[in-house]
Amino acid sequence: SADDWAQAALTAIREGGLKSVAVEPLAARLGTTKGSFYWHFTNRHALVEAALQLWEQEHTEALIAHIEADADPAVRLRRLFALVVGYSRSDSTEVALMATADDPLVAPVMRRVTERRVSYVASLFEELGVPADQARGRALLAVSVYLGHVQLAHAAPDTLPTGPEEWQRHIDDMSDALLP
Repeated sequence: SADDWAQAALTAIREGGLKSVAVEPLAARLGTTKGSFYWHFTNRHALVEAALQLWEQEHTEALIAHIEADADPAVRLRRLFALVVGYSRSDSTEVALMATADDPLVAPVMRRVTERRVSYVASLFEELGVPADQARGRALLAVSVYLGHVQLAHAAPDTLPTGPEEWQRHIDDMSDALLP
């Protein structure tokens, strides 16, 4: 299906960057033919767009929907920090996309996703009573901390805490530093 192709393309991006999205290797990975690809997509450009939409949905919108289950904005922020910083240790998709952030297909999606993330986190800070301009500043700091974790997890994973207790203390310290 088109979703299978988009997921395979997203996996290729995570494993080898944007350049890894190539029809023939993906067809082999999916156990299908190039004809299947052309049934669902007009070209590689359309496949990359579908993979980026999938990434946006899975890594931003679905996460926000999951976090919204809690009524307390402080609990939502703590859960969000723990989830995304923890997730950054095992998924290199964000690193691969940041490496190609100037690509004409990637750039608008990265801008949109970043703005969505910052705006969402700012709205949580505002719910906690932080004035809008300060909430935006705190949100930028929180997203920057996340992006820093993504980079550390990729480039220097040994710098991050490893044991469950150390990791939890790290998340708690980060949350305490960012929350009002």
